[in-house]
Amino acid sequence: MKPKSIYLALCVAGTVLPYAQFLPFLREHGLDLRLFFEQLFANRISAFFALDVIVSALVLWVLVLVEGRRAGVRHLWAPIAASLAVGVSLGLPLFLYQRERRIEWTE
Repeated sequence: MKPKSIYLALCVAGTVLPYAQFLPFLREHGLDLRLFFEQLFANRISAFFALDVIVSALVLWVLVLVEGRRAGVRHLWAPIAASLAVGVSLGLPLFLYQRERRIEWTE
């Protein structure tokens, strides 16, 4: 299986799995940001994971902008928007998919 196909499959998994947890929260509570952040930082372990993901998202944005420009990847806004809409679990594989497409196009 080509890396491009793997990255696309990871985009699907990176969207479906997080939203399988988030959509029930939205159905039950709506977009209650106070409750969302209260539960996100409910204890030290959940805060550990939350901060890890936040830092990972910032690293992803730097990677997308620096490596994306270097490699000539188009539509660099897409993985950044994906990381805001879903998370790093979609933004990173989407950028890697875009980079693979660019590599194939230049070969």
